[in-house]
Amino acid sequence: MAEQTIELLPVLEQIEREKGIKKEDLLKTIEIALVSAFRKHEGNKNLNLEVHLDENTGKIKAYHVKKVVEKPTDTAMEISLEDALKLKPKATLGMDLKFEIAINEFGRIAAQTAKQVIIQKIREIEKENLFAEYTSKIGQVLNGMVYKFVGKNIIVDIGKGEAILPVREQCPRERFNIGERLKVYVLKVEKTPRGPQMVVSRLHPELIKNLFRLEVPEVYDNTVEIKDIVREPQSRIKVAVLSHNMKVDAIGSCVGVKGIRIKSIIQELHGARIDMVAFSNDPVQYITSALSPAKVIAVEINEAEKRASVIVADDQLSLAIGKEGQNVRLAVKLTGWHIDIKSESAKMAAAESQKEQKIDDFTGLEGVGEKTAQILVKAGFKTMDSLANAAVESLTALQGIGEKTAQKIINSAKKHGTDTEQDTELTRNKNTGQ
Repeated sequence: MAEQTIELLPVLEQIEREKGIKKEDLLKTIEIALVSAFRKHEGNKNLNLEVHLDENTGKIKAYHVKKVVEKPTDTAMEISLEDALKLKPKATLGMDLKFEIAINEFGRIAAQTAKQVIIQKIREIEKENLFAEYTSKIGQVLNGMVYKFVGKNIIVDIGKGEAILPVREQCPRERFNIGERLKVYVLKVEKTPRGPQMVVSRLHPELIKNLFRLEVPEVYDNTVEIKDIVREPQSRIKVAVLSHNMKVDAIGSCVGVKGIRIKSIIQELHGARIDMVAFSNDPVQYITSALSPAKVIAVEINEAEKRASVIVADDQLSLAIGKEGQNVRLAVKLTGWHIDIKSESAKMAAAESQKEQKIDDFTGLEGVGEKTAQILVKAGFKTMDSLANAAVESLTALQGIGEKTAQKIINSAKKHGTDTEQDTELTRNKNTGQ
């Protein structure tokens, strides 16, 4: 019998419903499987076979395909032109002729083999579909449930499958129990022998950003933009926000009335501390805000070196630096500026020390005693060069300095500069052996 009928359509429809595999894909898979099974049954893996299935009638037709040649070298694969012409008067060299074969020749072993191959192909298609579905979720936040622990890794049930939360993507201070619900950020999907493996994170900044989108409508519609997020593994987080509407307060929107919005986010992150920072293109304002909750007195910036010197009140110093330097470290990450923090008293002490050093330097000049040196420093003269280049009139305008004294000071400052240059040149020559 050249053809056989099976109840194909109901089976295909059931698999499509339950497994999400298209009928067309299954048909092709079954045809390939039947070809493979028949080749194995015949003991010739090189047989050129074709199998066609009709999804509506369930009829199966199998064909042995042979190529028309002048003189066959393999009768299983080829047919002579002479014999081909007997079967098909219009046969030509190189043509493929199809010969129907009886399906019942498969036998029990061939049928079982076909079944196994079909099952394997279905599994492969399921894996491919699952991989595509998982991949489409990369960058999203999913709701999950702690399913089990494998070493220090956590297996998370995400509904249609499982994801792994590796220890490197866990917050050290978070502790979970089996059955506990949590939100995770999908990092990537890896192919493994057991199927696609989704890797998720509890540390990625995008998890925090997505939590704000869920809780804060102004963030969701981009009225308030999250410019940057930095965090320490020990659950200290800084979030820089910017409002695109002058009537909307960025920080107030994120915090919510009585802190209701940010409390929900903190609860999801197991009590993580979140500092809201007002983003600004002005580095002074941005650095000031980034060091919150500490209150900043002044910020001096060096654009060339991208360094900032920050002054805070004495009682704010430890708050500005943070536990083990955490607060200032996060501020550096957030702003991109190197930040040096000093207390107000330390700054004043340093300024006083510099002032005394200038007075000591100036008292070495001809015609300058300690009192005159103090007057010069108070008047704003900071270096020998500033005195050497000063006009006589600018010095005589100061209390206790006459024209002759002023000229002596200027000449002495110039001589001091010349002597310093000569000393520097002498040191350079000694170092180079000249």
